[in-house]
Amino acid sequence: MDNISKAVELFERRFVCSQAVLAAFAEQFGITEKQALQIGACFGGGMSKGEVCGACTGALMVLGLKYGQFDENDIDSRTRGHEIAVLFLEEFKKRKGSYICRDLLGCDLGNEEGKKFARANGLFGKICPNMVRAAAEIVSEILENDD
Repeated sequence: MDNISKAVELFERRFVCSQAVLAAFAEQFGITEKQALQIGACFGGGMSKGEVCGACTGALMVLGLKYGQFDENDIDSRTRGHEIAVLFLEEFKKRKGSYICRDLLGCDLGNEEGKKFARANGLFGKICPNMVRAAAEIVSEILENDD
């Protein structure tokens, strides 16, 4: 199963968007699926506040595993990681109109009214799988075009 299909499948198994995207790529970058699911657990629904889409957050974590600075003296990798993050977010926004959860869902998950609206209208099932797929596709494209 490719990473894109795996991300969607994990989301359909009721993991949150951030978990699904990060876990789909985890083993490729030396962490277990379990670790990825745990790390990504608190970032879904725009960190439960309707902020940056959790699928994007999971994708940025994947990109951090590839491009993130780990040597305090390696400023070039910090710059490269920032450039990759901006590239990802700009591409996601181009494809989906925004990378802000509340804009994508049309409601604010930062309050109970918004959460109830999202559940009552099936937004997590209608909209979020497409966001997970798009995030995983963009990460895959970035990784394929690297080097």
